[in-house]
Amino acid sequence: MTVLELLQNTAVFFAKRHVESPRLNIEHLLADALGKKRIELYLEFDREIPEVLLEPLRNKVRRRADGEPLQHVLGHWDFFGRTFKIDRRALIPRPETELLVETVLGEMKHSGATGSRLADVGTGTGILAITFALEQTGLKVLGLDISDDALALARENAEQLNATRDIAFCHSDLLDAVEGPFDWIVANLPYIATAELPGLPREIQFDPAIALDGGEDGLTIVKRLIESVPKKLASNSLVALEIGLGQSERVAFFLARQNFRDITIKKDYQGIERILTARYG
Repeated sequence: MTVLELLQNTAVFFAKRHVESPRLNIEHLLADALGKKRIELYLEFDREIPEVLLEPLRNKVRRRADGEPLQHVLGHWDFFGRTFKIDRRALIPRPETELLVETVLGEMKHSGATGSRLADVGTGTGILAITFALEQTGLKVLGLDISDDALALARENAEQLNATRDIAFCHSDLLDAVEGPFDWIVANLPYIATAELPGLPREIQFDPAIALDGGEDGLTIVKRLIESVPKKLASNSLVALEIGLGQSERVAFFLARQNFRDITIKKDYQGIERILTARYG
């Protein structure tokens, strides 16, 4: 079977199994199996695929067709130009989270921050903590999570990316187990209402429930963080939060009630108000 034949046949199969973006999915799987970049497949349409690669690839195709997320099937995914290990222990990185990174890095550049402390609350795979540690020289980063499984995955990613020097991970319910002050706090916390969880797409339901369930209104955990965070902050520190659709006004209200100022809302690439930043002190 050639590269082109496999791409075409599997895309049809995926479409019948209601896999979103069927051609893109098989391109990712085949490129990974061949050790190629996805774009390189277009130069090798006539290449015969060795039989030794076909059986493990068929297994991954079946897993994807059964609804397992592409990122889990591959075992890795790219975020902000780096490849992270991905599995069921933590939330799959979303593209919109890169906007949170870009926003905070822009604030750091503007302030000329060096040698300051950042807490990544709900670190999950560790993508935020590790990215900031690698992008901002001299920044001391603490990744926090209530899930020991997620923390184990975050540590594996930090070691894989040689990011252990300026970063530590700690089991904590929000900021309860750590001492401030922090100059920067970032958080991508659960923000989906409990009643909405059963109706989520099948791929998202492979994520840990603890990483999705935001309580009755979706904002229970976000609100707890906002109420508790001021005593952990340095003067003029910045808090940056990723939130869900239709939540920006309520979260901005929570921040204002806790005497935060300079509250700013940014839209993601789909026009959804996704990132909130605010300063304190």
